[in-house]
Amino acid sequence: MGEITRALISVSDKRGVVEFARRLQDFGVEILSTGGTAKVLMADGVAVQEVGDYTGFPELLEGRLKTLHPKIHGGLLAKRDNSNHIRQMAEHGIPAIDLLCVNLYPFAETVASADCTLEEAIENIDIGGPTMLRAAAKNWESVTVLVDPNDYPAVLQEMEQSYGGIGASTRFRLATKVFAHTTQYDGAIANYLSRFNPDGSRTTFPQTLSLQFEKVQDLRYGENPHQSAAFYRDGSGGGLADAHQLQGKELSYNNIGDGDAAVALVMEFAEPACCVVKHGNPCGVAVGADMLSAYQRAWAGDPVSAFGGIIACNRPLDAQTAELMSGQFIEMVLAPAISPDARPILAKRKNLRVLAFDDGSAWRRTGWDYKRVRGGLLAQDFDQAMEQEADWKMVSKRAPTAQEARDLAFVWRIGKYVRSNAIVYGREGQTVGIGAGQMSRVDAAKCGAAKALELGFDLHGAALASDAFFPFRDGVDTVAAAGVKAIIQPGGSIRDAEVIASANEHGIAMVFTGVRHFRHG
Repeated sequence: MGEITRALISVSDKRGVVEFARRLQDFGVEILSTGGTAKVLMADGVAVQEVGDYTGFPELLEGRLKTLHPKIHGGLLAKRDNSNHIRQMAEHGIPAIDLLCVNLYPFAETVASADCTLEEAIENIDIGGPTMLRAAAKNWESVTVLVDPNDYPAVLQEMEQSYGGIGASTRFRLATKVFAHTTQYDGAIANYLSRFNPDGSRTTFPQTLSLQFEKVQDLRYGENPHQSAAFYRDGSGGGLADAHQLQGKELSYNNIGDGDAAVALVMEFAEPACCVVKHGNPCGVAVGADMLSAYQRAWAGDPVSAFGGIIACNRPLDAQTAELMSGQFIEMVLAPAISPDARPILAKRKNLRVLAFDDGSAWRRTGWDYKRVRGGLLAQDFDQAMEQEADWKMVSKRAPTAQEARDLAFVWRIGKYVRSNAIVYGREGQTVGIGAGQMSRVDAAKCGAAKALELGFDLHGAALASDAFFPFRDGVDTVAAAGVKAIIQPGGSIRDAEVIASANEHGIAMVFTGVRHFRHG
């Protein structure tokens, strides 16, 4: 058990530090500190020896040089069970430092500001902090090291239970956390600085890309039972990584992927919306006056495919909707909240996974999207574009009616989340047929139309979205024969004139958005 007699505290994030230091003093721990931290502690009545007084060497270079001293690093690095180390410490008057509490200059927060200058970024690169942290973490068998204020209570509790000491397992866990933290810190610096060109301009993507993820949980398996898998959280947080599972079986790899796609889709809508996802594709999407009607209409969009699907709602789930869901086979339900009277209804289905997610900015997808390939990694901006009616270009002789325009806006939002080639049929806020993942656009159109007819939907007067341009007029001819009367697509084909001519021949209103929304998975 590592007894703590001397601690060094120097933190940028001062949450809980006064109470932590005061409790250490109650255990008889001598406290060393630096600069601003020392002032905060002393102002609150905590007895502190400043590092400059302790080392006999003043802070220099406007605070850049203060802890890089043998009396600090010797006290952190010396192995307590090494007689040679102990002898050298005694010869040079280096006392042991048993606990280090340090967190670093806020580099990531500083460079996140749009008006941050390179000079400001450089000044927020911590030197002494990471050096001390690495020294203490390397010597975890003798030193307790903390980098996260959230660990203060557990450390104090263990000291209370063990008469002022910290066990080896805790010291090792905290040291591991330090190395992850300093890696993330250095990675943020490399990501920022390697975006600068020699002329001072900046590129969108860094020359060196460092990524840091924290494991949320191990998964039973990956896409298939013979593949192992785990779920990780990135530094920005949010999304399903921070969702609360309220009941049901352990989440699977496929649950998480499908759930992410489902929630991202429904969060595109301001009105109550529900989405059913199966194998990465939406199979039914609808809006409604309330959650119940949105769910009923989404499920009706393709009840065959919806069997065993993932349901996402953009409003809290009420008891009436939960009652209807409980009678259908569903793998998982996601909503911003589950009402108290809905909880016991869903609990009857003990295997049903139920998640409450934060409906904040995480679903608006800031940052970059990544795709692993053999030997490398692809990085791109998330597809956050969503063209409004004011952005549309009317290309047909007939303009869409007011209802057709609403239907076009609805199916266009959904097409963004359907695997390409993607065709979405819809009317009055409900999908009535989806053609996904086909190798040709005309096949996607045929698949979606066939699904609609199979389910008893009448496509006459329906609206259609195509995630990319129609390369030939055959796609338009196909959907016209099914009864479609309004089409939204990006445009941009060398045969646009032929495609538009087909729309005019069939009396179809066609608009171009000028933006493609491929989703290749």
